[in-house]
Amino acid sequence: MLKLLTFLKPYRKESIIGPIFKLFEAILELLLPTIVALIINNGIGAGDRAYVLRMGGLMLLMSILGFGCSMVCQYYAARASQGFGTTLRNTLFKHISKLSYAELDQLGTQSLVNRVTNDVNQLQLAVAMLIRLVIRAPFICIGAIIMAMILDFKLSLVLLAATPVFAIILYLIITRSAPLYRSYQKKLDKIALVLSENLTGVRVIRAFAKSRAERQRFNEASDDITQTAIRVGRVSALLSPMTTLVVNGAIIAILWVGGIHINQGLLSQGEIIAFINYVTQILLALIVVSNLIIIFTKASSSAARINEVLAVQASVQDPGSVTDGVADANSNPPAIQFEGVSFGYSTTGEKALSDISVVINHGETVGIIGGTGMGKSTFINLIPRFYDATVGKVRVAGINVKDYPLHQLRQKIGIVPQKAVLFTGTIADNIRWGNEHATDEEVILAAKIAQADEFITKLPDGYQTMISRGGLNLSGGQKQRLTIARAVATRPEILILDDSSSALDYATDAALRRAIREYSGGMTLLLVSQRVSTVQHADKIIVFDEGHIVGVGRHDDLLQSCDVYKEICLSQLSSQEVG
Repeated sequence: MLKLLTFLKPYRKESIIGPIFKLFEAILELLLPTIVALIINNGIGAGDRAYVLRMGGLMLLMSILGFGCSMVCQYYAARASQGFGTTLRNTLFKHISKLSYAELDQLGTQSLVNRVTNDVNQLQLAVAMLIRLVIRAPFICIGAIIMAMILDFKLSLVLLAATPVFAIILYLIITRSAPLYRSYQKKLDKIALVLSENLTGVRVIRAFAKSRAERQRFNEASDDITQTAIRVGRVSALLSPMTTLVVNGAIIAILWVGGIHINQGLLSQGEIIAFINYVTQILLALIVVSNLIIIFTKASSSAARINEVLAVQASVQDPGSVTDGVADANSNPPAIQFEGVSFGYSTTGEKALSDISVVINHGETVGIIGGTGMGKSTFINLIPRFYDATVGKVRVAGINVKDYPLHQLRQKIGIVPQKAVLFTGTIADNIRWGNEHATDEEVILAAKIAQADEFITKLPDGYQTMISRGGLNLSGGQKQRLTIARAVATRPEILILDDSSSALDYATDAALRRAIREYSGGMTLLLVSQRVSTVQHADKIIVFDEGHIVGVGRHDDLLQSCDVYKEICLSQLSSQEVG
């Protein structure tokens, strides 16, 4: 947790001034029992009303000053904790946004969401408590013990005897609660994952009549976290009552010993009342300390989870500046070149691609086909460096993709993923999302190329139609066409369609490919699909099978030379079409 306190540096002033004012309040609070003792002994005992009023007025003034100091501290604590939370959250989000798919897969989406929200909130609360109470509570404890020792040293030994008992209780509870808090955070990630899957997949769940099974799954996750929360609560709940028990036991001993001292004339009535007030202050301060321990134990678990994310180094590093020596050596390099590339996902440990070597020239339309899980999507994910090749090199325009600044590389590439992702906002905003400077005419042209203009103009608000969260007010085919329009609007040198026309009918798919060819202007087009009809007219077709390229060529040539391609064609086309 101490490592994360560096995020408090911009709020150094607030972090110093806040505790100072809280310290002033604590000093004023420590003086009050002594004033009460003076009022009882010198005012009430002597029947001096003026003295009582004068000292009572002093107590009121001190209480008002203490209230003012407390409010100033609260203000600075709020500023520092909110600023700390904002800075940490922004830093965490910035770091996550730089991680490659490999790290994101490893950490998990829902876990990251919980860390950015719930864990940062826990630390934010801990910082607020740190500024407001972490100095005040121990100071009150120590100060009250010192003031009690001044009143009666022997009687104060009763308080000192209770200290190691409290320390043992504190140690036992912390050692048992800390692992439970870490377990609770992990189970919170699990329940968030189950909830997210149910909300995003609600249509599929209902279509398969799995609502009851999913409710049972959620209930199991909920019961699991509830049991952990109960164990945490059971352990934490012991702290305050056991603290109260120890201190109340000390009060009973003080009253007994104090009564003896009063009878012996060693202690006045006012002093014994002041002594009990100091014990009460210690009790309240210890309860605050016990609550702080619980808060900081939770925060420690959250800090460990956040540090775990910040410690993860992106496997895809941004070089910052391009090395163009390779491009100069070849006056006309291909658009894309794979040189002996192999790649495996860290989560599975198996190779997804093995020894891939292929050349794609500028302006070519290239079809990429193969069965499910054969390496097609992995192949195209290496081009914009969503992942880095384990072995070999991937070149774009003759330059190793690892030598490109990521922003510059990805500006050259427009990619439409398998799953259409839209953002809340208007249709025009979504098309313009990758190129915010696109004019209205360019937006409409991109929509026409993607075969989206026709359905957009039929909507009541046209291009200003608002898209709901996740595009739920659009069909699958409409969402796919809008994501294609968004990619086209960026005018990329390389356009990759990763099975992104699967929801389109044959006529729309054919019109889309024809429009892209007409308006491409030398654009290199990669069509990833499992449908032969999508790729059969491409300049070149690359056939994948179990992570290997088993065929490269035109449709007619591959029918003669590639058994895998011929088998795919026979499963989709008539024997007459295959020949």
